[in-house]
Amino acid sequence: MKNLHKIIISLGLVIGLGACADLEEKPIGVFAPETFFQTPKDVETAVLGAYGVIASENLFGRQFICALQFRGDMITIGNRATSAERIQMNDFNMDSDNGMIRRFWPQWFQAINAANSAEAGGISLDLPDNEINYLIAEARFVRAFSYFHLVRVFGDLPYINFPVTDPTSLKTISKTSEAEIYQGIIADLEFAKQWLPNKQKNDVRTRPSAGTAASYLASVYLTLGDYQKAYTEAKFVIDNKDLFGYALEANFENNFNANIADNLKETIFAFDFLGQISGSNGQNDDSLVPMLAVLNLTGGYGVSVPTQAVYDTWDARDYRKKVSFVDTLVVNGVKRPYKDFSTPRPHVGKWVKLPGNANAIGRYSDHNIADFRYAEVLMIAAEASAEINGPNAEAAGYLNQIRARARNWAGTQVDFPADVMPSMSKPEFIDLIIEDRRLEFAFEWKRWYDIKRRNLGEKVFLGPNSLEPQPTFDPSRDYLMPIPDSELRINPNLAPNNPGY
Repeated sequence: MKNLHKIIISLGLVIGLGACADLEEKPIGVFAPETFFQTPKDVETAVLGAYGVIASENLFGRQFICALQFRGDMITIGNRATSAERIQMNDFNMDSDNGMIRRFWPQWFQAINAANSAEAGGISLDLPDNEINYLIAEARFVRAFSYFHLVRVFGDLPYINFPVTDPTSLKTISKTSEAEIYQGIIADLEFAKQWLPNKQKNDVRTRPSAGTAASYLASVYLTLGDYQKAYTEAKFVIDNKDLFGYALEANFENNFNANIADNLKETIFAFDFLGQISGSNGQNDDSLVPMLAVLNLTGGYGVSVPTQAVYDTWDARDYRKKVSFVDTLVVNGVKRPYKDFSTPRPHVGKWVKLPGNANAIGRYSDHNIADFRYAEVLMIAAEASAEINGPNAEAAGYLNQIRARARNWAGTQVDFPADVMPSMSKPEFIDLIIEDRRLEFAFEWKRWYDIKRRNLGEKVFLGPNSLEPQPTFDPSRDYLMPIPDSELRINPNLAPNNPGY
């Protein structure tokens, strides 16, 4: 897998993935499919280039996933000397000129345009379905993946499902409604589910399979509150887990160990970063670890740090807590407790402890940054089943698989957390599932999406039991981020901005 993704960095520039500030001003990936695409290999080149755009500093290397971490209630700013744009993102007081948004908005559209070009190029070859549709399906998966993140963050926004060959054509494009964007996402994922293989070559998890597409369909339907379809898709993945090669890792920490990242059965979809290698325009720049690492004792940036309440309220008998935090460090043979950290709180342990072949502060790691794990399929099935039928043994069983794994302390079995019994009210059971999602996916940028889809903002930021009080949180504004001002200046048709900006 690592060798495969060395290709991505070199192929990114083949399809014109140079730097730009604005989508409408200088679109990325501008080339004519009819002249570039001569063989299926050319289509694959474009798809791999799209992955290279996403596995970059502006998206899954740092900016985008850190923005999602800041918006949740599990991480806040540790080093307040960091850039104002990060503090504004975290504190719910940003404006529409926020620098983080200005970085990741155009980068997502670069990936989308590469996917659109790959799709159009594949169609232009006029080959039999069984010779080309698996690559067209992969391109459509990338587009769906990109828009699924974008629509949850921005709401209405331009939906572009064609390759951009004339930059001026985008200066008058208008926003598309969330509902229509979700229709496009679902259509793309259905096509991907139909045509993608059950496993990719060498079982790589950084390219999608039919199981990947079904898993994201389940998540899309859960987000939309269509619990029957969410359950159907999740159950399909669970029933065919052996066909797709999915299973929970016996040791929870394996999911964040860069040294074994290529062999994880739990990974459904991830982005493969290469140790100590960087490409043009931030490609392969994994800066997540230094964002999380202790400032004064490791040389990390110490920016994204859990609140003390997140640590204190997590039962120490849960192995996931041990994996998820760094609360002591050994420096020059001396054990240093977290009170000695520059921000005197426990820091994130996921990804930080085992970055593989990285530089001294964990940058340019060997991690495969996973956006979807099999544990989430089980969680979706549990939540959807409970929404449809109330608390039931099947839903509890899915949750208990995850809890059983949490009782395995790297080979030593303990008795916490205990199995769940479906003998509570429906609201209590749903709350329990959401709480278990918070712990299972702590710091994995899932929490913000759960807060938004469950309308929990006032409870988790303004309520008496808030883990991260944010008095400026405004539910009429803060469930969406603003479209960058730079985009509105170039294309007034994107106005008005989201409410409150």
